[in-house]
Amino acid sequence: MSANLNAASAYGTTYNPAYNQTFALLGRVLMALIFVYFGYMKLANFGGSVGYFTKWGFPMPQVMAAIAVLFELGFGLLLLIGWKTRWIALALAVYCIIATAVAHRFWTYEAAQVFNQTSHFFKNVSIIGGLLFIAAMGPGRYSVDKT
Repeated sequence: MSANLNAASAYGTTYNPAYNQTFALLGRVLMALIFVYFGYMKLANFGGSVGYFTKWGFPMPQVMAAIAVLFELGFGLLLLIGWKTRWIALALAVYCIIATAVAHRFWTYEAAQVFNQTSHFFKNVSIIGGLLFIAAMGPGRYSVDKT
């Protein structure tokens, strides 16, 4: 069996560095979209965002809503273009850990909401995993960082 994974075979193109760079870009862009979209939505409906943070009992809900916009929209855009990508991915992972721990404790919800909140909890856990992968691997060639 050949150790050359780039050789022509059924699996050879998966290890092609050109594909890897394209997939790194696609993965980073798709990961950034959720942050950019929801950050923009929080900004566009800032009053509603403040109300949401008030509902969760956050101190200074206006400041917390502004921080959420900064992380989701601001850091999401930085992740999208690939600037300081490893640090941005780590910061967004920490942000997601906090958001998950505060808002998606599915075990505390009434039965009608358990499935929905469990879905959000594990979606966030998966996003955290993807962000950690980006932090570990870097943004790829097609980024401002170009690593």
